Amino acid sequence: MTTTRTTEALVQHEINGPLVLESVQLDAIRSDEVLVEIHATGICHTDISCMDGTLPAAAPNVLGHEGGGIVKEVGENVQGLAAGDKVLLSYNTCGKCVECNSGHPAYCHLMVPLNFGGKRLDNSTPVSLKTGEHVHSNFFGQSSFARQAVVSSRSVVKVPQSTPLELFAPLGCGLQTGAGAVFNSLDVTSGSSLVVFGVGAVGLSGIMAGKIRGANPIIAVDVQDTHLHLALKLGATHAINSTKENAVEKIRELCPPNGAKFALDASGVPKVIESMIDSLGTRGKAATVGAPTPGRRAGVDVFQHLIMGRAYVGSCEGDSVAKEMLPYLIEQHDQGRFPLEEMITTYDIKDYEKAFEDVKAGKTIKAVLKWV
Repeated sequence: MTTTRTTEALVQHEINGPLVLESVQLDAIRSDEVLVEIHATGICHTDISCMDGTLPAAAPNVLGHEGGGIVKEVGENVQGLAAGDKVLLSYNTCGKCVECNSGHPAYCHLMVPLNFGGKRLDNSTPVSLKTGEHVHSNFFGQSSFARQAVVSSRSVVKVPQSTPLELFAPLGCGLQTGAGAVFNSLDVTSGSSLVVFGVGAVGLSGIMAGKIRGANPIIAVDVQDTHLHLALKLGATHAINSTKENAVEKIRELCPPNGAKFALDASGVPKVIESMIDSLGTRGKAATVGAPTPGRRAGVDVFQHLIMGRAYVGSCEGDSVAKEMLPYLIEQHDQGRFPLEEMITTYDIKDYEKAFEDVKAGKTIKAVLKWV
């Protein structure tokens, strides 16, 4: 196998600094790794939160964790993958701990260090050819803001050769998180009410998943009318702009006798989470998938929580097993039940600055960078 190779990547040299498209040198793949030629990468708000310091990350770095591409090389211990396979990339796990072995790998005991640690196991990192700096990589096991990526084999999901990568690359994190939270963490049932707070890409995935489950009503809550209009198109039965009306009061009105059965927060804003919990009816269940800065807290009316039997849980990656969830969502799309193309805008990699600007400004719900 090739010992080193040069590729192009989006490098951030300091937190809150700009991204620079430049050449980096990659090491050879390890025995449990795969070299992937990246064709498309979704931009997730987790990338942006790491870039601006909202979430912990080291710099200089190469981020990106919603990659899709073609396998170029496989490590000697990797099974089920071969050069030429088309793949989507998702989060990394150890594959050995209690959670990994019980069907809940999103709660792997090493989830945070493996996905946010930014280094490979022997601390070897790519090198920026422009500055000579060692660059933190292996973000979510992939660092797919690059033309080629050395990827943990546990992050790889093989898909059919007919799969359009620029369409399905975002499944690897944000979209499976929103859908998985509805399918797994909440286990929404047919005919039950579902409220989704924050209808960006993650929340809209929750809306579509709620429709697949047969939830009714499905209520979208946001501060942007354009997002709410799309939510109605994708399956919401009602839309609430929380800057114009009291969301909790309206939800209780729409979900008799006293509130929603299920609710999902995709904003990560503590005040929104408090409103979500307050909107739950008797034995209602809520989940959070949005991530604020570590240490932020939300308040709960403990007495109401107790007498109404409410439940509030966290949901990492929608408690999804990527190798099962991603093919399932592709299948649902093919049946017309998960029309994710309605929220995706593609950008050539040379226009990456505009892509990030449009996402931050709310002009684009889900941006996908096309490397090929």
